[in-house]
Amino acid sequence: MRRNVPRKILVRAPNWIGDAVMCEPAVRGLRSLFPEAELTMLAKPPIADLFIAHPGLNSVVVYDDKGAHAGMSGKWSLAGMLRRHRFDLAVLFQNAFEAAFLTWLAGIPRRYGYATDGRVLFLTEPVAVPNGPVPVHQVEYYWNLLRPLGMAGRATLPALLVSADEGRMVDVRLASAGIDSSDLMIGINPGSTYGSAKRWLSDRFAEVAKRLVRRLEQAENARIAVIILGAKGEESLGEDIAAQLSGRSVVLSGATTIRELMAVVKRCRLLITNDTGPMHIAAAFGVPVVAVFGPTDWRTTAPYGQERSMVREAVDCAPCLLRECPIDHRCMTRITVDRVYEAAVQQLNGLSGLSRLSGQDKTDRRDQIDQTNILSGYTIFLDRDGTLNPDLGYINSPDQFELFPGVPEALARLKRAGARLIVVTNQSGVARGFLTRDDLDAVHMKLKHLLDGAGASLDAIYFCPHHPDNGCHCRKPNRGMIDQAVRECGVNLDRSYLIGDHIRDIELAKQIGARSVLVTTGVVPPQEAESLKASGPVPDWIASSLAEAAGWLLSDASKSSVQLRERQVAHP
Repeated sequence: MRRNVPRKILVRAPNWIGDAVMCEPAVRGLRSLFPEAELTMLAKPPIADLFIAHPGLNSVVVYDDKGAHAGMSGKWSLAGMLRRHRFDLAVLFQNAFEAAFLTWLAGIPRRYGYATDGRVLFLTEPVAVPNGPVPVHQVEYYWNLLRPLGMAGRATLPALLVSADEGRMVDVRLASAGIDSSDLMIGINPGSTYGSAKRWLSDRFAEVAKRLVRRLEQAENARIAVIILGAKGEESLGEDIAAQLSGRSVVLSGATTIRELMAVVKRCRLLITNDTGPMHIAAAFGVPVVAVFGPTDWRTTAPYGQERSMVREAVDCAPCLLRECPIDHRCMTRITVDRVYEAAVQQLNGLSGLSRLSGQDKTDRRDQIDQTNILSGYTIFLDRDGTLNPDLGYINSPDQFELFPGVPEALARLKRAGARLIVVTNQSGVARGFLTRDDLDAVHMKLKHLLDGAGASLDAIYFCPHHPDNGCHCRKPNRGMIDQAVRECGVNLDRSYLIGDHIRDIELAKQIGARSVLVTTGVVPPQEAESLKASGPVPDWIASSLAEAAGWLLSDASKSSVQLRERQVAHP
């Protein structure tokens, strides 16, 4: 493949929303493999909407198999249009026979995909389907398809993007229903277009929502609203749950476009859901999820990066993958309200500012007082992409940049404790031509604005704009940016920490003698983090979020302070 680098690539997306979200890291991976190529995605209408603003794609072509491209004449018309694009390569993430047949009909010379569904004759480069003893997660399944093309490493977390305008439009719509932008929103997704077997009981969804609203109203100085989501045909299910709630609720079942659904889900503080597309959308936005699993295989479709949020009953007949249960639906009926509610509380407790849910209000206030100056004189070095914000590839516009949930609050907590906050980030997209320095400055202006508003102002941002082949001294894991911070900001490396999502961040921390935290929100997924202890540079702590990292860091600094005082007492 490297001997004949493709200039124009057609990407055939999966047909289901959840599958498409799980395919997103591979789309970004394909862009990283061929940064100069023109990438066009062919997708059915809902998936086209999902990816319409994806920064790794040059364009999206809609495959309207219910309209203009229906029947053999429609396929022929679509193939003719694709032929005129003169693609060099087709990468087929969709496994169906039709995907390979269409690209053959379009005359695309290189057709690459898994050898499934009897389509090997239409593939010029078939890839053997993984056949290990344990099924791989779908995110890794799509990622691994690219390995013969040169892909290395492990799959990253899925990440999606909605524009600021889309967010504002949803805010206006919610406001018309009485939901203010400052209200705390709990999302409920009780349906499933796949079939009734995947649905937990509607009255149990309602009971969990009622309990959460009561508890949140006691713990938070904010109004609470329940947002009920669903596809067309699930309106009555949503209305039934809303009728059981005494507080404010809005039923959006069947009443949102894909883009509107994405913006609404992003607004939620928590989503309680069956195994569905919106579950994966929430995980891709970093929204905490409680996922109820029944007949489907949790090993392949659990929310990637939030696998611990899953609630399931281990019954002999699951996973059966059936649309309708032929017996007593025990995989779902045995899952109690208490289990889902407790999982929701745990997810909320992982967010900064919500630990009062478990009755720790007084303890938290005391800890905040005790930790007021615990980080005085310390510097926290922070990676950017994958640590502070979803890594979408080369972000070249402020509209593409959003922080992970809980990041401003976590950094504000460190700032209140006296820490200095400095971002150090590799930005080779400048050298590669994907963004200019002015673009990068605009993105960093938004980053500063978001953090300033939360009381978490940054002390400096250093970036390396060079190509990886340049051999510069500033690209991590080299220490050039750190040395610059030492010169310009007077950093004491003996009192420093580094938080990042990549092995190179941990390697850099070892070089400069800083304590390190690896967050599993980016390159290194949770299931791989522990293996570093045997195979790579070992971080001092592994955290599932920046909020968790901040909590450990404060605890670690507090212990160091106590040990220092003890040594001073012992040796005055």
